[in-house]
Amino acid sequence: MKLRNALSAVLLAAAGLAAPVATAPAAHADTLICDQYGSTTIGGRYVVMNNRWGSSAQQCINVTGSGFRIQTQQGSTSGGAPLSYPAVYLGCHYTNCSPGSPLPRQLSRIGSAPSSISYTYVGGVFNASYDIWLDPTPKTNGVNQMEVMIWFNRSGNIQPIGGRVGTTSIGGRGWEVWQGNNGGNDVVSYVAQSTLSGWSFNVLDFVNDVDNRTRVDRSWYLTSIQAGFEPWSGGVGLAVNSFSASIN
Repeated sequence: MKLRNALSAVLLAAAGLAAPVATAPAAHADTLICDQYGSTTIGGRYVVMNNRWGSSAQQCINVTGSGFRIQTQQGSTSGGAPLSYPAVYLGCHYTNCSPGSPLPRQLSRIGSAPSSISYTYVGGVFNASYDIWLDPTPKTNGVNQMEVMIWFNRSGNIQPIGGRVGTTSIGGRGWEVWQGNNGGNDVVSYVAQSTLSGWSFNVLDFVNDVDNRTRVDRSWYLTSIQAGFEPWSGGVGLAVNSFSASIN
């Protein structure tokens, strides 16, 4: 599960009566979200969601003009599933689609999917996870059949779903590869062999590797691209500083 709602930023412009006067856009007012599945939009293009799906304890995120920061995290668990998945995304997630979303789109109709992400890390038990969701149908609601996880960082005694099946090189970097099923969907996880705080890459490089390993093929659909954190405990101060993704 990973989930929902929306607010938009507004640009203000002014012009003088006698001579044109250029006016800078109004500063983005940060938005605090504490609702379990509360969300908002940023940049007129992406959705940021709180998505506290695994805990009843309060979690709040402070949404900026380019990302978000975990401001409150009162939950804690020693094992099993994480507490939540606060994230920013392009595409559709449980019917909540980003503004003018280009997704879902069939993989055969995608030439490239460039993306960039910048993280800030603090203490706690968590992973910094970039999720790619795939399904045989252009699904905008419910659980997709394939989840591709890219772990940019992990802190604490945690590991991906399933078992380690080997290593690979993608985008000039080394990755551990894990495969399993969480009871609702298949999962292929790529764990960075050294911590990444930021990276620009082509999402399709990972999708193509999944295609070679699993039943996924070019007839499947890319439904969303997401970047955030899965905390088990702590995590106040974890931040996505910036995120971008596009479909060509």
